[in-house]
Amino acid sequence: MQITRDDNGDFVLDPTELSTRFGLSRAEFKRNLQMGLVASTVEIGEGDDSGLRRLSLRIGNRIWRALLDESNTVLSEEMTFARAGSVKRTGRRILG
Repeated sequence: MQITRDDNGDFVLDPTELSTRFGLSRAEFKRNLQMGLVASTVEIGEGDDSGLRRLSLRIGNRIWRALLDESNTVLSEEMTFARAGSVKRTGRRILG
């Protein structure tokens, strides 16, 4: 997945690729965005993880995460499914 930064330093992701990750059509993904149902976070690595960033996007019980290096190259990504009080992981987690 291609991830870039805009002039404000915000991450820019391809909505078509993201919709595929979530198993949605592009129209469904866009509708979720417009309804405010897509939550995102950025975590900045410290210490041994300095220079790394983890992006997380959540729609309902689905959480997509990508670990990026300093040049915004995706080192790994995972899709998890949250249940009441727990998270089921389907990929490898690198940051603690």
